[in-house]
Amino acid sequence: MHESQRLRLATLTRLRWLSVAGQTAACVFVAWALWYPYPVGICLALIAVSAALNVALGLTYPKSRRISSWAAVGILTFDILQPSALLYVTGGIQNPFAVFLIVPVLMASATQPPLTTIGLGILAVLAATLLAFFHLPLPWPAGVELMLPTSYVAGLWYAIVTTIVFSGIYVYRVAAESRALADALGATELVLQREQHLSALDGLAAAAAHELGSPLATIALVAKEMGRTTRADAPEREDVELLIQQSERCRDILRQLTSLSSSSEEHMARLPLLSLVEEISEPHRHFGIAVRVEASERGDAEPVMRRNAGVLYGLGNIVENAVDFAASEVVIQAGWTAKGVDLVVLDDGPGFAPEMLGRIGDPYMSRRENRERKAGGGLGLGLFIAKTLLERSGATITVTNRQDRSGASVAIHWPREAFVSRTPPGEI
Repeated sequence: MHESQRLRLATLTRLRWLSVAGQTAACVFVAWALWYPYPVGICLALIAVSAALNVALGLTYPKSRRISSWAAVGILTFDILQPSALLYVTGGIQNPFAVFLIVPVLMASATQPPLTTIGLGILAVLAATLLAFFHLPLPWPAGVELMLPTSYVAGLWYAIVTTIVFSGIYVYRVAAESRALADALGATELVLQREQHLSALDGLAAAAAHELGSPLATIALVAKEMGRTTRADAPEREDVELLIQQSERCRDILRQLTSLSSSSEEHMARLPLLSLVEEISEPHRHFGIAVRVEASERGDAEPVMRRNAGVLYGLGNIVENAVDFAASEVVIQAGWTAKGVDLVVLDDGPGFAPEMLGRIGDPYMSRRENRERKAGGGLGLGLFIAKTLLERSGATITVTNRQDRSGASVAIHWPREAFVSRTPPGEI
């Protein structure tokens, strides 16, 4: 089972202590404040069993322990049976506290696999059904007997059952989407961290060249001194010449690293829009799909952004998805004005199913229909990550189907000030 679905034992025991306190307070109030006659001794004994279970669990296991699915089933089953026994001696589902049968099912739906939730839901429904027919009288003043109409009791039973079913499904869906979102955001952070590490390699190369330059210069100087003092016919002459040759080679390599870093620093730090488009499209030009770039300028200077690992990855993922589903061609339209910067990625594939357009960008969304996904393609987690990273950069993403022909259209828009004032490389 997914780790995020496993309950901590401390959570269950703390909630049960709250339940014990509430049950005890209700029993004491009804018995010695209202003076309603009912088997209070049996109720207190059942509450004591719940408290004893808590004490036993606390002494046996550490509070931080995450329990398995089977252990959770056992504990939550007890949390259905114990209130059911209390309800049996206090009026069955006519007792207002019958709604607490719902709580264990809600906990299971939020933290356990679907089969566990279904099993506990069936147990809770069965308990409510039996309590509708078999129970001791509802506590009431001495000499007064309360008889609820059968239709009203049936309504109570129906309300409890439908609430168990509806709330269980609702909480399960919300919890599942929350877990998927958390997992996808975690994957987004991992991808961004990787891109940041790649962006830092140039700086590391320059630092290594600088740090190694001084000791290597000393080695080269010593080697040359050894060469001047070693006779031509000496047996170690060949080794000395090899040492001089290799030290010079190392110095050439370090000079090349320094040159690469210094010559590419500005290029790596700043990207004009069309250079950005070329960089994200180049890796996808060799898969049998034509990738064409169309630029439309409107009199203003070409916008230049600070290199941003998240933007590069997000745009690259969108282009990759377009190539995966295109029939023959992907068109990237780049344009800018004084107010904004726009990129539109068009493909001539099957497009999106209409019912899916409203869910584009959800994590783990199913792929496009009517086309087998190619290796590396997909529109679930990858597009979610891309959308998240681009929105962090100030972009707005609009996904539609093309109007002029079949295919999908992904439009990305930045306000110009957001595009040209990007954060330093590697930051989001």
